[in-house]
Amino acid sequence: MSGQNEARAHDQGRIYQASGDQHITEHHHHSPDWSAGPDSVRRPAVGRTPVVLRDRVGETDRLRAAVEPGVGNQVYVLHGLGGCGKTAVAYALFQHATHQAGRVGLWVNASDPASLRAGMLAVAADRGATDGELMGARAGLRPAADLVWHYLDHSDQPWLLVLDNADTPGILRDGGWLRTSPAGTVVVTTRQAAAHWWPGAELLQFGVLPRQDAALVLRDLAPHAGSLEDAAEVADRLGRLPLALTLAGGFLAHQVIAPWSLADYSRRLDGSTGLDPIELIEQGATAIGGDSRHLPSRTWQLSLDALTEQGRPEAGHLLRLLACWSSTPLPLSVLLGAELGPALPASHVESALRGLLDHSLTELTPGETRSLRTHGVLLDSVARATPTEQHEQLSATGARLCLAVLPEVPDRGTQDPRVNLLAPHVIALLRRTASWETNQPTVEAAAECALRLVTAVHRSGDYTSAFSLGSDAVKLLSPRLTEDNMWLIRLHQRIGVTLFRLGRFEESGAVLQKVLEDCERKLGPESPETLTACRNLGRPLLHLGRSSDSVALFRRAAEGCVQTLGPVHPLALNARSTLLGNSTQPADVDAGADLVQECRRELGDEHTITLGAELDYAYSLNRIGQPEAALPYARSAFAKFVRRFGADYPISLNSRSTLSRILHTLGQNTEAIEHAEKVAEGRTRALGPNHPWTILADELLQECRASQRES
Repeated sequence: MSGQNEARAHDQGRIYQASGDQHITEHHHHSPDWSAGPDSVRRPAVGRTPVVLRDRVGETDRLRAAVEPGVGNQVYVLHGLGGCGKTAVAYALFQHATHQAGRVGLWVNASDPASLRAGMLAVAADRGATDGELMGARAGLRPAADLVWHYLDHSDQPWLLVLDNADTPGILRDGGWLRTSPAGTVVVTTRQAAAHWWPGAELLQFGVLPRQDAALVLRDLAPHAGSLEDAAEVADRLGRLPLALTLAGGFLAHQVIAPWSLADYSRRLDGSTGLDPIELIEQGATAIGGDSRHLPSRTWQLSLDALTEQGRPEAGHLLRLLACWSSTPLPLSVLLGAELGPALPASHVESALRGLLDHSLTELTPGETRSLRTHGVLLDSVARATPTEQHEQLSATGARLCLAVLPEVPDRGTQDPRVNLLAPHVIALLRRTASWETNQPTVEAAAECALRLVTAVHRSGDYTSAFSLGSDAVKLLSPRLTEDNMWLIRLHQRIGVTLFRLGRFEESGAVLQKVLEDCERKLGPESPETLTACRNLGRPLLHLGRSSDSVALFRRAAEGCVQTLGPVHPLALNARSTLLGNSTQPADVDAGADLVQECRRELGDEHTITLGAELDYAYSLNRIGQPEAALPYARSAFAKFVRRFGADYPISLNSRSTLSRILHTLGQNTEAIEHAEKVAEGRTRALGPNHPWTILADELLQECRASQRES
């Protein structure tokens, strides 16, 4: 055979040339790629580090003490929600240990078994392991973790070992990778908060930054974007999460064509300009050169993926339910009875919550009411990624659970502490329900939550908050409910009543006039709700000088309730009491004693309606010139109101005012002044100095003082 042969080798193939026939057998043994480890364990494999590490003073001081000369044999676990700055603190400690404390710094990515194993063997190589020893460990001929810790124990220099992103602690335990050594200190960063994973370690929890420090993070990155107060407002809207702050600051710092100010950024975070808030935050990722772990929409999914691998997929469904609500503390009792069908049966809620707690996706908060708190950026990110087909069930379940806690007919006075805690959650539920594709019954269930909440807050005496909550609810519900929807009408009625309590009589009258017209059209003139609307409208009209119109409405309400419900129905007794307190007709006043007795018999001596009837009767007797007869009723009502509600509750102040006025009429000015002073002080404190009722209290006080001087 003659001529030239042309050939080309591929991969590990080789070319053989011969002048005759040859039979060649070649065996290829494939070995692992020994060069697959990290490029360096002496340099932290992190993205952009903070310009200045803000806050974390206590944690940093504790960790710096752990790398002082002669200190070792300890593991520190930095745990918390993804993006809260655990790695940043570990990096700052690493820099301190290597530049000031004279330690060798070793940094290993512990996010998965392969990276952990490769990194730890690289640590062994750094500390003196031979190629033969490493090959044996890699080939499984000798225990790899034992080799690593042998060389760490015998290191000729003290060291700091950082195991970063150890969010699956099982891979550390299974291989025996996490140990202690007198030669050095170990720091672990993780989202896994369960203490049982870290026996013998000192756990340091990381949360969000204080307001001032969070604002400084934004100023560090974008110093020319606005004032410190502007930065603080943006920081609040981002929940003061270091990752979100870094993304926002990076975005603002790298704009070129038309840079935004911090105020511009803040306005766009509410979504009103059409920009999705989470999408806006994540636009800063390119500025910091981060990977998918540096995106809010991804960071929580990593933890849910881990929970699914652990056999707890229901944790994701519970987190989506939590995303219906707010980032403020949520009473744990709200979750009683929580279930989402087969995806989250009631029997699995406890384990699902434990999974979220263990992975730092939510946290328990201290206080008298046991609560949990989930970060707002995480909730918005989860809600954004929730499939559309789940919106209906999640919203309906969120409303059902709130309704189970909120009282259907809240009494006056101090409410269950959970009511105030639920306020931001109900508004958040309305926002989610209104923006998601939900059916009208679900929207109405959320509206009922809002009505119960506003009523309870109003009856606690916090009229300003009740007005704000009611206004927010109407604004969110109006695009989803028609004007004649009864839940919307009821919310308007509650707003009108609250405006009256705030002394805004003209606005109250206008709102309640519209409510009455809507009720008459929707329910008819004799409906109990229509009659309640009559009574409510009569109050502001009385203070606007329209006494005849006011009394006519009170009379219509009283007579209508008696005819429709019977004379001793609570609504009828209440309407009759209101007429008694405002009518000048002798027949109405003469019926007062019988009304009080009926209230005592039907409702009890200390029922709110009974006390109101006593007070209204005392007021009407004094007005027609019978202060002696009025005084026992006034004293009785006042004593019981104070006992039930406390001296500063609005109705207690009203009863004290009536008692003071009656005493003044009787010439008992010393006691009258004592009561009048407390009324003036209480109303100034609760309503402000310019409220009409505060002004009336001051006038009564001056009258009493003037009478005493003249006597």
